[in-house]
Amino acid sequence: MNKVNKQNSTLKQKAAHELEEMVFISLYLAFFFCAMATYRMILLNEFRDSWFNYTAALINALVVAKVILIGEYAHLGKRVEARPLLLSAIYKSLLYGLLVFAFHLVEEAVKHLLHGEALAGAFRQIRIDDMIGRALVIFCTFIPFFAFRELSRVLGEDKFRDLILHHRSAA
Repeated sequence: MNKVNKQNSTLKQKAAHELEEMVFISLYLAFFFCAMATYRMILLNEFRDSWFNYTAALINALVVAKVILIGEYAHLGKRVEARPLLLSAIYKSLLYGLLVFAFHLVEEAVKHLLHGEALAGAFRQIRIDDMIGRALVIFCTFIPFFAFRELSRVLGEDKFRDLILHHRSAA
């Protein structure tokens, strides 16, 4: 029975850690996605559906956070972790950016298919310029994100968290 309790405890710890990661990643992405939604509304002078734009940005942040966690679970980018942190962060930003790009392409195709279009027509309806623009923003958003993730990996989560969040004396 002790072994079962230990496994349950470990499972609960893993679930709590993944939830914490999901929340952190989602908040980071939500900050940027909401900023981009605000920028887009200002640029286009369209404020009437701001609640929709922010809701979509928050949902997108949750979805992209889950895509990142799935990619990490699949060990994407592990082979470059011995390289300098900057190169590793840029490589992972590119790799995960492509993963998110592919996810968005599939998502857009499914939307069009649900509206009764044929598969070929669904892909023709996708605005590739918009998708590339989004991919560029996501790539740029991922660079500092993965730089911090790589730094956390190298230093250890506890030491990194202490370094970032706790007051240090001027000694």
